Amino acid sequence: MQQMKKLLREILGATKDDNFMHIIENIEVIVSKVLSIFMVIVILVAIGDLGVFILKELFTAPYAKFNTTLYKIFGLFLNILIALEILENITAYLRKHVFQVELVIVTSLIAVARKIIILDLEKVGGIDIIGLGIAILALSISYLIIRLSNSKNTR
Repeated sequence: MQQMKKLLREILGATKDDNFMHIIENIEVIVSKVLSIFMVIVILVAIGDLGVFILKELFTAPYAKFNTTLYKIFGLFLNILIALEILENITAYLRKHVFQVELVIVTSLIAVARKIIILDLEKVGGIDIIGLGIAILALSISYLIIRLSNSKNTR
């Protein structure tokens, strides 16, 4: 009976605001570390995939087809850059325990730029291109606003 009361007191103590927030913060740190390890694995696999693709395509693709191969290579490079930006977001969170909106916007800009670079204009309608343009405009304006507010805060 004494152990039940003690256990009940510990459970109630853990649900107090400070203790509960400490537990949540610890869980966030653990999840962030696991995500960063997984992201490193993804990046290494993507680099290996890029290397295999480059070697295979450069030595087997006919010369006239190199332009389309080049776009695929650019897409794979940008995939790795996007993964690196996501890893930077995670590590920045681990350092400061704050999501850096500027990094998220930059990652989004890279993702949209990748989409535009690998876009097959013969298969895409005008509305899709307009949508990507609006996305780039909105992200660029957001980035500008964040940069301006950050520069004012550092003065």
